[in-house]
Amino acid sequence: MKQHDATPLTDYIEYPEQEMLSRSEHFYQEIKRRHSIRSFSDRPVAKEIIENCIKAAGTAPSGANHQPWHFVAINSAEMKAQIRSQAEEHERSFYAGRAGDEWLDALKPLGTDANKPYLEHAPWLIAIFSQKKGGIHAEDKHTNYYVHESVGIATGFLINALHSSGLVTLTHTPKPMSFLSKVCNRPENDRAYMLLVAGYPADDASVPHHASVKKSLNEIATFL
Repeated sequence: MKQHDATPLTDYIEYPEQEMLSRSEHFYQEIKRRHSIRSFSDRPVAKEIIENCIKAAGTAPSGANHQPWHFVAINSAEMKAQIRSQAEEHERSFYAGRAGDEWLDALKPLGTDANKPYLEHAPWLIAIFSQKKGGIHAEDKHTNYYVHESVGIATGFLINALHSSGLVTLTHTPKPMSFLSKVCNRPENDRAYMLLVAGYPADDASVPHHASVKKSLNEIATFL
């Protein structure tokens, strides 16, 4: 292997195999409780919790370790109202036919429509942006690699961190999402990737039966 500057691996913890099995089962049972929620309480969530979750997302692997992401955590009622207004404008066009019949038919079991009140009710919206140029230092302007994959992994870390903290989430991807760049005052280098809604569930929160159907291990994995 080519020589490079490195730090010895000192924070790895190896567990006995039985404990590994137990921990993997425990994680599976915990992550099974994560659901996409569309009814949020307006109960406040401490900024420090969101900060810790974003720091966890920032530990995700990325192409050349360029970390091509930026997270804008939005607690402002005014900004949330602005995002809801613009998102619903796009959503009305989407549900009016722009999405196409096949896509709309696929969404029917989830009961979604153009109304997105959770964009205001939830205490936090986290706008996630991907970056075409960057590097490991803020001032770097190098080409970023595997941007979509890297930001997707970081988003998964963020969702897991929020869930582990005791919050519920919803991934929201209005099309187009370019308005998020303007609302969040992001530079041209940043492209809106996803809007993540985070907070406590409302008292009447529910999970569509359709969303609880998960493919079996045999359907999603092959062991060779």
